[in-house]
Amino acid sequence: MGSEWWKQDAAAVGAAVRAGDVTAAEVIDSHLERIAAVNPAVNAVTQLLADRAREEAAALDRRRATGEELGPLAGVPFTVKETTAIEGLPTTFGAVRFKDHVAPRDAPPVARLRAAGAIPVGHSNMPTLILAGVHPRSELFGDTWNPWDRGISPGGTSGGDGAAVAAGMVPIGLGNDSGGSVRLPAAFCGTAGLKPTTGRFPADHRLGPDDPALCSQVFVVDGPLARTVRDLWLSFEALAGPGADPADPRAVPVPTRLGGPGGRPPRVGVVARAGGRDTHPDVRAAVDAAASALSDSGYAVEEVQDVPRFQEALDAYSSMVMTEFSGSWPVVRTLLGKDGHRYIEMSMDKSAPVELAEYLRLTGVRLNIQRAWAEFQREYPLLLGPVFAQPPVAPGAESASAEGHEFFGRALGLCSVTSFVGVPAVAVPGGVFGGLPQGVQVIGRFFREDQCLDAAAVIEERVGVLTPVEPRG
Repeated sequence: MGSEWWKQDAAAVGAAVRAGDVTAAEVIDSHLERIAAVNPAVNAVTQLLADRAREEAAALDRRRATGEELGPLAGVPFTVKETTAIEGLPTTFGAVRFKDHVAPRDAPPVARLRAAGAIPVGHSNMPTLILAGVHPRSELFGDTWNPWDRGISPGGTSGGDGAAVAAGMVPIGLGNDSGGSVRLPAAFCGTAGLKPTTGRFPADHRLGPDDPALCSQVFVVDGPLARTVRDLWLSFEALAGPGADPADPRAVPVPTRLGGPGGRPPRVGVVARAGGRDTHPDVRAAVDAAASALSDSGYAVEEVQDVPRFQEALDAYSSMVMTEFSGSWPVVRTLLGKDGHRYIEMSMDKSAPVELAEYLRLTGVRLNIQRAWAEFQREYPLLLGPVFAQPPVAPGAESASAEGHEFFGRALGLCSVTSFVGVPAVAVPGGVFGGLPQGVQVIGRFFREDQCLDAAAVIEERVGVLTPVEPRG
């Protein structure tokens, strides 16, 4: 295999390091060489930790030499979105204002991946403060490009991780998702991605000592991107961990697999046109291919007209988020760099902030919609639909005009609604159409990531693994 360990998935790397077939140092050097070769064309990895990663790999190899049993992700390199703390490194959020904001400790998901043996090799790019748009263009680090085609966005806001994974720079990227920010890069870059149930993984998204308001607490969840579904499984198990984490009292230590082995696969409802919105023929073809794979594997698959209360959920989601943004917006606006204000201001024009009484009412609406979803998912434990109802778009299309903003929001609607409800979802490629990957998502019941991952693995077996790719265009 020589120095081409960067082509292997995390499961293969971890097994080889544990068995002594390769050293962690060799694995890290292979990936650092790959980063040096392709990151100039992609600009996904921002703060590279080359020396530190080599030191951690050498320490891991010494531990193995003494007979210590290593974790399942032993020697596996991973990137971490600029929102998420790596001890001793600035957590910049892509903003000049935070370029010296050095993290005193690892965020909980970083600590859990490390505990499983994985090694962070750097931060990854994103839109400034996650607010300057969806395409990963930051004030500090510029644009990240999609390795499939520079003319389309890698998606976001975890687009740095999506592009890094797709181009072979790392097998795993750690992003976060509050409305599609893991699933969209997975779809646009041809990888897999997991948005967990709200409260599944411990997290810490604070900029300082104070915690954020409700929406940032309940809609934002950390999640991995990977080239294979089995790597998502390994990441999922590491991030869920063995028990409660005092760093985050919200996290619920639910077992990663519920129920016994075997049995009939859960029923799948195919929702190809969520909210009655148009779905591009290429995206519909990807959904149909995924549905066929599941049906052939014994899943009972049938088309459903829609998910519960789609538009009401989308309206409540937008109103709550925009209301929370509005209080700090006059200050935050100044931190976003040139034109970084456009995306949120267009969002506010579309969904104006509401008064306190209405905001409080909407918190009850959310619970009521969650009840409706729980009842619906008794009949359809799994849902299959598009990640983005249209083909990948040009970089910055969501901020370029009011029309582009509206188009983008409509195509991403199913992601926004599932984040609002809090259910898990796994994005996986449904195939390549028009020369570009088209992603689908499998949506499950609360804390049933296992069923989502099992179904995604069936789809992946039919479609195949699409990455790593050489940067093009």
